[in-house]
Amino acid sequence: MNKEVVAKRYALALFQIAQQQQLLDSFEAEIRVVKQVFADQPDFLAVLTHPKLSLDKKKALLKETFAALSVPVQNTLLLLLDRHRIDIVGALADEFVALANEARGVAEATVYSARPLSEKEKQALADVFAKKVDKTTLHIENIVDSSLIGGVKLRIGNRIYDGSVSGKLERLKRQLIG
Repeated sequence: MNKEVVAKRYALALFQIAQQQQLLDSFEAEIRVVKQVFADQPDFLAVLTHPKLSLDKKKALLKETFAALSVPVQNTLLLLLDRHRIDIVGALADEFVALANEARGVAEATVYSARPLSEKEKQALADVFAKKVDKTTLHIENIVDSSLIGGVKLRIGNRIYDGSVSGKLERLKRQLIG
């Protein structure tokens, strides 16, 4: 079974617990922190997967590192460690966030622009495009890409809305050649 399928199962189980306990927002914040720790500290994963370190020591390290987290999130991490699947934490976090966003009617969007966008501009984009994708809100991450020349390119899931100057020039070039 591939990692994405396994991660989705664990994420779904944790998501259901979060909904039952009405702690979806706090679980999501905790899962994002866990993902960030694993992303920022690749040696931490190496230690947790090292064969010479006993399972008890690995569990103690995990409990100590994530002591501030809720019990269900800690238990999920310990279960992953027990089952030798601690390497799917990143995928689990992505799946959990996707499930939480779907439940709230929220979508993650990446906006590429030639310059950093102000909060007002981000909010205006979020308002317009949330309606287009039938969501209540968009969480926007702004990435500056000077190759766009001007305008914005927006990615929501697997959809791309390209309103950049470089995109328009590229489409014009294709029309002239074709």
